[in-house]
Parts: sequence; C-alpha cells; structure tokens
Amino acid sequence: MRIVAIVQARMGSTRLPGKVLMDIGGETVLSRVLKRLSRARQISEIVVATTVSSTDDLLVQDAKQIGVRFFRGPENDVLSRYCQAATAFNADGIVRITADCPLIDSGLVDDVIEAFAKNGPDLACNDFPRTFPRGLDTEVFTIQALRRAEELSILSHQREHVTPVFYERQDVFRIHSVCAGQDYSRNRWTLDTAEDLELIRAIYSYFDNRDDFTWHEVLAMLENAPELVAINSHIVQKTVDKTAAAL
Repeated sequence: MRIVAIVQARMGSTRLPGKVLMDIGGETVLSRVLKRLSRARQISEIVVATTVSSTDDLLVQDAKQIGVRFFRGPENDVLSRYCQAATAFNADGIVRITADCPLIDSGLVDDVIEAFAKNGPDLACNDFPRTFPRGLDTEVFTIQALRRAEELSILSHQREHVTPVFYERQDVFRIHSVCAGQDYSRNRWTLDTAEDLELIRAIYSYFDNRDDFTWHEVLAMLENAPELVAINSHIVQKTVDKTAAAL
C-alpha cells in the first residue's frame, strides 16, 4: 500500500497569522514538521497541501527548498483539497497531519499507521479519545474512505476540518483508536498562539534545536519544568471537538 502523508498548511490564521513560516531555532515551523515526519518508516511520500491563494506562495517556496512536493487546492474546502491531493499523488492510504504541529512524533505516526494496517478500519487515529498531548495528532484512512467522506460531508465544518464526518457517522465508518498508556491530554504542544510558540521554542532550545527528540523525551523534560507548561496551559483550543461531534 502506498501511504502518503498529506500536510495541510496555509498562511492564514486568525490567532497567529503566518505561523507555519515562523522561526523555531533557525528553521520554519513547516520545515520542522516535514523533517520530523520524514523519519516515519511507514510513509512512502510526504506532500504539502496548500491553497491556490497567492498568500501561500511562500509555503510553496519553503516546501521546494526542503525538497517536498506540494499540491494547491481550495482554501476553505480542505476536504476537497485532500481528495485532490491524494488522487494526484496516487495514495492508497493517507496520513493527515496539520502544519501547526512542530513536535509531531515519527514513531507515534508509525504506530498509528501500523494499527491501521493491522486492524483494517476506515480510519485509525490517536486523538479519539484524546490521551496523547495535543499536537501529536495523526489520522490514517484509505482513499476509498476519504472519497466516501467527501460524498457525505455537506456541512461547512465537515469540509473545513476534513474528518468530522468519520466520527459523526460511525454507522458508516469504522474507527480504530490508538491510546497512550495514561492520559497526557492536558499537555498542549500545538501552535495556535504566541504562548504556544514560546513553549515550543523553549522545548527545541532545550534539545539544542535538534529535531530528533521523541515525545517521551519532551514529557520527561516538562516534568521538571512546570513553569514552561504554565506558559500556554490557559489556552482554549479553537478547532472542532471530535468527542462532542460524535455525540
């Protein structure tokens, strides 16, 4: 099976405009995501899926510099963008990653892909229910399931967030969840605000701005640095809550 990781990215952000090209220890956020993701053994290719808007030309340039291919599609209909990108790059299975997760863990991505291959669901994920830190989110699904999801998604939030219909229509889609050994969901490692960026920069700095550290190493580091955890602990996540959506 050809597994393609599609990383959705755009410059527009209401909370932190241009966040995916912001600097983390001498590299862009997008570069950090792509380089960490490239260590996943189960992925055949990584593709950046951005928009046709001229404001995202800089993202295309960044992807080219890193040596990652890209696809440009609709700005707000991200589900359609995913379907088009998956078709263009001959994906049998798709790994969905967002470009605001510069601590994405390749080993955990491989775990979700392996669970997907072993159990044969329509979608495998590690954030439903959420037990891992926010920012390690990985979803894997077949091209057939993605196309079915596009057919069934008629609401704006379903088109914008790509996968809500999987969780809302469990009469149609079978989901396999990968969970951590305990609940780490209180940890926020995604990038949506200036406080998030401050924390993520501090984490990279602790590891000498390398990008080969694991999520377990980050956990151990933060256990001894509660002042860093406090930086963004008050931030309320803006995106669709999958658990609520499935009720």
